[in-house]
Amino acid sequence: MHDFRWPALLTLAVLVLLVVLASIVGKLRGKYKIAAPRTTGEPAFERAFRAHMNTVENAVLFLPALWLFAAFASEVWAAALGAVWLAARVWYALVYLKNPAKRGPPFAVSMLAFGVLALGAAAGVVKGFL
Repeated sequence: MHDFRWPALLTLAVLVLLVVLASIVGKLRGKYKIAAPRTTGEPAFERAFRAHMNTVENAVLFLPALWLFAAFASEVWAAALGAVWLAARVWYALVYLKNPAKRGPPFAVSMLAFGVLALGAAAGVVKGFL
């Protein structure tokens, strides 16, 4: 029997991260009077917007990998790798808001966690056919 509580908790935490980042973007839109649909203007707004959008783009890849890994490999390892991804994305956002040039290390950590999840998920799915 599967226990998906931990991957589910990670999924909720990712949702919280996305809402927090969206709130920062919204706050800075108001502060710098950048009306939608504009996505340029004040550099602080642009950094927040890109940190948010980059995280959304990455979450689209991460979440299916997390759940496939949990279903076909290990719920516990899915949650552990998901926690690494989440921590790296928080680190990424904090760095990006201050100095985007230094975003490389947290990006690499999040992509490593994603890569392990994706490869593990693929291996688990293929193993199910053998």
